[in-house]
Amino acid sequence: MKRLRNTSALMSILFLIATNVFAQTAPRRVIIDTDPGVDDAMAILLALNSPELKVEALTVVPGNVEAAQGLENALKLVSLAGRCDVLVAGGAQHPLNQKLITAQFWHGKNGLAGVELPAPTCKADPRFGPDLIIEMVHKYPHEITLIPVGPLTNIALAVSKDPGIVPLVKDIVIMGGSITGGNVNGAAEANVYNDPEAAQIVFNAGWTVTMIGSDVGERTLMTRKYVTQLQANHAPESDFIAKLADFYLTRSEKSGYQGAAMYDPLAVGTVIDPTLVTLKSMHVDVETRGEFTRGETVANRMGYNENNVLHGNHYEIDGLVPLQPNARVCVASDADRFVQLFVTRITGSK
Repeated sequence: MKRLRNTSALMSILFLIATNVFAQTAPRRVIIDTDPGVDDAMAILLALNSPELKVEALTVVPGNVEAAQGLENALKLVSLAGRCDVLVAGGAQHPLNQKLITAQFWHGKNGLAGVELPAPTCKADPRFGPDLIIEMVHKYPHEITLIPVGPLTNIALAVSKDPGIVPLVKDIVIMGGSITGGNVNGAAEANVYNDPEAAQIVFNAGWTVTMIGSDVGERTLMTRKYVTQLQANHAPESDFIAKLADFYLTRSEKSGYQGAAMYDPLAVGTVIDPTLVTLKSMHVDVETRGEFTRGETVANRMGYNENNVLHGNHYEIDGLVPLQPNARVCVASDADRFVQLFVTRITGSK
């Protein structure tokens, strides 16, 4: 009888160990919220070719291109990858409180460097993108990682409609913002600039946002060396990505950059392998009213504000008011290791 109890206990321990190992190695469920332009396409195909991730859905937001073009691009991308199992749903048609600003200047007329993919074989899901996000988070509580790589309109609509999803989301890793100046002007990064009110909602929703900003993306570069590696591998996905990379790099070089910033792919890379980046906890606010700073992500790197108390006709500093971090901000990346990982996944090489 004693031996039976010992055997039972041992089996229970082995089961727990196996369950824990499976939990650590099972692919992470992700939803990518995207405005499919060049680097979005790179990010999506990186995710679809990474065994660490199970891409449950793409939800489409207007940004680099208008909403209809973005939805068509997303459907073409999953069709190219042969992944009609991935749900693709359209979302918002415009930002919450301003007119849309598109970016064909950087991404080409169709958002995909002018490369024409075959008509999609995959079909759009009829659900509204934010509603699909809500449904998926409730279906898989504490399992879904959101990866928004466009303006944050869809995510803001989802948490505004159902704040209850916030504690049920495993993580939210955004490509957006910057703590050292913008890429559309001196202050603002493009995704946040395209819908500052949405970004304000997302940063203040009550979760901790992992923020992969444009400042680090601009130090994580696709260079000619890596484009050559992509061009040497002939397969439908790698040929497509090689064309995008060449267009993107040429456009960047004409604008004075040494390489093409891997903005969106780095956000996906962070979910695949968090050791690729260095994160620092900060409190981040979003400026929505400044004449020169609308869309700026204002990061408090000190962790406090000075407390100013009125003394007669002036204020005096009277101690410090600590701030609760609401973001883990990317301050550095292992750029070469990440870009090599990207090339390896796209080409299917080891």
